[in-house]
Amino acid sequence: MNKAQLIDAIAANAGLTKADGKKALDAFIKATTQALKKGDRVALVGFGSFSVSKRSARTGRNPQTGKEIKIPAKKVVKFKAGSDLANVVK
Repeated sequence: MNKAQLIDAIAANAGLTKADGKKALDAFIKATTQALKKGDRVALVGFGSFSVSKRSARTGRNPQTGKEIKIPAKKVVKFKAGSDLANVVK
């Protein structure tokens, strides 16, 4: 499902116009992005939670040359599915 299909699904399920569905999705994305940027966790009970995790620096290998390279530390976004979502997907 791409963004346009998700907007259509949101609009249909919530009884909204496509324009309002787009606004709702954009607002969710913006609010989630801002919270994660601050280091907060976004939890949607039954669906799942988004959080920021630190990945430490490590040494890797260039697959073409086999030469060792340094991979710097960075922050990554993680999603953990909630129990309701996990049970539906089984």
